[in-house]
Amino acid sequence: MKIAMTALAAALTATLAGAALAAGPDKDTRTLQRGKYLVKIGACNDCHTAHYMEKDGKVPEAEWLTGSAMGFQGPWGTTYPVNLRLRMQTLSEEQWLKMARTAMRPPMPWFNLAAATDADLRAIYHYVRSLGPKGEPAPAYVAPGQPVNTPYIVFVPQNLPKQTAAATK
Repeated sequence: MKIAMTALAAALTATLAGAALAAGPDKDTRTLQRGKYLVKIGACNDCHTAHYMEKDGKVPEAEWLTGSAMGFQGPWGTTYPVNLRLRMQTLSEEQWLKMARTAMRPPMPWFNLAAATDADLRAIYHYVRSLGPKGEPAPAYVAPGQPVNTPYIVFVPQNLPKQTAAATK
């Protein structure tokens, strides 16, 4: 009887495992794959991964989303791409959803993030968390007119036509 029960348990386990494989990747794997895809096509790495654009995207995934000390300066002050791998570790899923739908300083395209579905935002959240914490926090925001001690890119339109220039004053 014991041998028969063991054989039955083994057969049931094999059947369930086979059914799971036939069904394709599990939900968690699909969610992580979706999150990675959204991070890539959403251009998150362009700012949140140091040297990503300069290297034509050829940065190992192990280095993705660790933030950057390259600032973006404009009338709003100087902002830095946050280390998402550290930041996501401090947020619950619900906190992430709320943050993703809150206005942020430029040049973060927060309005694009805010338009994402809950399912897509959750996939991004789980993917970034799956990478684990790595790196250092990005430098803190610097208010307009304050000294900046890091490299930065100036986001101020140049060579505007006179009517447009007058409208921006």
